[in-house]
Amino acid sequence: MTGYNSNGDVATSNGNHNNSNSNGTNGNSNGHSKPVEYTAQELHTDNNNRIQCSLSPEEVRALRVLNEDTYPYEVIQEIADFIVKRAGIRPKIGIICGSGLGSLADIIQDAKVFEYEKIPNFPVSTVEGHAGKLVVGTLEGANVMAMQGRFHFYEGYPLAKCSMPVRVMKLCGVEYLFATNAAGGINPKFNVGDIMLMHDHVNMLGFAGNSPLQGPNDPRFGPRFPALVNSYNRDLINKAIEIGKTMGIESNIHVGVYSCLGGPTYETIAELKALRMMGVDAVGMSTVHEVITARHCDMKVFAFSLITNKCPIEYSDKKDEEANHEEVMAVAKNRQKACCELVSRLICEIQKGS
Repeated sequence: MTGYNSNGDVATSNGNHNNSNSNGTNGNSNGHSKPVEYTAQELHTDNNNRIQCSLSPEEVRALRVLNEDTYPYEVIQEIADFIVKRAGIRPKIGIICGSGLGSLADIIQDAKVFEYEKIPNFPVSTVEGHAGKLVVGTLEGANVMAMQGRFHFYEGYPLAKCSMPVRVMKLCGVEYLFATNAAGGINPKFNVGDIMLMHDHVNMLGFAGNSPLQGPNDPRFGPRFPALVNSYNRDLINKAIEIGKTMGIESNIHVGVYSCLGGPTYETIAELKALRMMGVDAVGMSTVHEVITARHCDMKVFAFSLITNKCPIEYSDKKDEEANHEEVMAVAKNRQKACCELVSRLICEIQKGS
């Protein structure tokens, strides 16, 4: 029987375990100075046929966390304590920056920056346009924390791990989640560069029985069967609409329904037609599982999609109608200023009411 033998004091694995590696791209714990390398060795059994293991309890626990699909409450509390202790503040608002929208975190003042790979038990983002940094500071007088880079299902992470940072935010003290994303516009009225305020979603991954809340429920986070009818805070949506008018971009702001597909492929024409028939206005590969997790632990949610491409719903041989990541990044870069101003002003409104 093959197991692991520790040669150091922190758990990262480069042995024969398929779910972890030394560079942290599959959710490894890297928040320590001296990484451990595990090498395969034969494990022996005692007289009762129980496995004898030379790993310490801490190392066994670290390996378990690295390779579990879900994170126990105590581990998430440890991550939150790590961040709060070093940041010196408890954030009230959490922001998840979508593809190309990392500049939302750049406007945070008095910022403390944590690289994901240095946060214990934290996954690592592997997608271009996602810097892989957690930024904690102040914005418009509010204590905030922002993720420059999220985790996607198509990267190989289970949904519970993709949305685990939302629970970290909760235990850090966050009451409001701002989730942003880059999305394809299915609604023919949408143009590239428009902003769609999300007021509902269609959870396609959930249709397949995949949920970030799968498995045993911990009531310290929330109930077993949370309701999602009012997932997106209506007051925040209305305030964002008013802010758009004062910014002079009311013609570029819409309210609509978002859907998350698994990715990493972009959608087929048939899939886009089906989504449109279901009432979907924009489609992407993120956000929904984060919103579900946030609502499960009773956070107020505001979310918007930056429309980075128009989705074709008719068959064509034109190559320029095919979605690509470069286009997504370019549009996001061009609209960063408007997105940052919208978020800043909305945070200011929350502060006025607190």
